[in-house]
Amino acid sequence: MSHTAHLSLAVLTAALALSACGKQEEAAPAAAAAPDAVVAQACGKVTVANMNWQSAEVLAHIDNIILSKGYGCEVELVPGDTMPTLTSMMEKGQPDVAPEAWINAVRQPLDAAVQEGKLHYAAKSLKDGGVEGWWIPKYLADANPSIKTIDDALKHPELFPSAENKGKGAVHNCPSGWNCQLTTVNAFKAWDAAKQGFVLLDTGSAAGLDGSIAKAYERQQGWLGYYWAPTSILGKYEMVKLDAGYSHDKEAFEACNAKAECDKPVKTDWARAEVFTVVTDRFQKAGGPAIDYLKQRSWGNETVNALLAWMSENQASGADGAAHFLKTQPEVWSGWVSPEVAEKVKASL
Repeated sequence: MSHTAHLSLAVLTAALALSACGKQEEAAPAAAAAPDAVVAQACGKVTVANMNWQSAEVLAHIDNIILSKGYGCEVELVPGDTMPTLTSMMEKGQPDVAPEAWINAVRQPLDAAVQEGKLHYAAKSLKDGGVEGWWIPKYLADANPSIKTIDDALKHPELFPSAENKGKGAVHNCPSGWNCQLTTVNAFKAWDAAKQGFVLLDTGSAAGLDGSIAKAYERQQGWLGYYWAPTSILGKYEMVKLDAGYSHDKEAFEACNAKAECDKPVKTDWARAEVFTVVTDRFQKAGGPAIDYLKQRSWGNETVNALLAWMSENQASGADGAAHFLKTQPEVWSGWVSPEVAEKVKASL
């Protein structure tokens, strides 16, 4: 949305794994209806939120292909975003499916809607969840195996030199206006990075932050700063997330570390965002075998990062990315469906 980083919602947003279709309708004489017809009848029409960030967009198009070609559903992709989509699902029962819902920000009302039977959680869209923190390039981590944590990195400003402040190390901040800019500023304070010889570098924009990583890689230089996953940059440039050395302190993080006016930020890890597929009760009951797919469809950040990198490099749309993934990685997605459905999907590509 990506993203997990842009706003507080960026890390809050969470993707709910779709619970899909309910019971299959009883077929009239079994010999009278072909299996494909039964599946199509059971699934029927389904609206799928095509959310406005890269990983969610490609997942919506993967669902479109598998639900339509594999299960005979009549799929309509509709524009979506975290808060508007989930609010509409809770209040109006539309759309039927939110493929990648970052739920941290709306956990309470969403859980209430699930308890009331209005909505259902399917699989975890991202099995690893959304991840935030401070990262370093893998080549630097390999060359300095003693650097495992944020504290370890801050002992070595010479490895992360600031171009504008000679003799200082640099910590790259999150883009201006994003909530993660606040959390990075407060982490910089909490770890007392200034006293350890570091300056906080304002990257200005997402493009500036991405460009700083690309530049460091091209020159094989040190880089330290905030980033998140899944993203195309982490698919293109291998980075290592530093261990915060502390568990996530939810109370302190929300009360101070995530706020602009924070006098005493604490050392704490970032929260791991939960990302599920969310399904309406209507589709849960009407979707038939397709529900089994939505309950199984879960992938890891490494797979997503690589796909997003391919999409960025090839200026590919969500539809292009979905087709590329289904053609090139059947070992990943074929386990989400039955062998019969997998064959139908492969034949359609």
